[in-house]
Amino acid sequence: QVRLTESGGGSVQPGGSLTLSCKAIGINFAIYDVGWFRQVPGKGREAVATITSGGRRNIVDSAEGRFAISRDNARRTLRLRMDNLKPEDSGVYYCGVLSLNAWGQGTLVTVPS
Repeated sequence: QVRLTESGGGSVQPGGSLTLSCKAIGINFAIYDVGWFRQVPGKGREAVATITSGGRRNIVDSAEGRFAISRDNARRTLRLRMDNLKPEDSGVYYCGVLSLNAWGQGTLVTVPS
């Protein structure tokens, strides 16, 4: 059974940094495209950063130059480094494997305005 567990969320002042981590269990992590997705109240879940099994990365325009996604296949871990955080980055961040419709429980990021 696939299990994704996020950690690293919290409250940080504008301009601050956070690193989110996601540990995958029960999955051959290396062969899947994975990503980080954000959800705010009243809106659907949107992709923030994705990385393919081959290492190709995509970052949402609003986070380009501030966020970096990385994966460690040996440790079955996905990370999202977030720098220069802004209030609009706030939300619940989910680690996800779209092709399996597998999601973690989410970790809350709050950047007060």
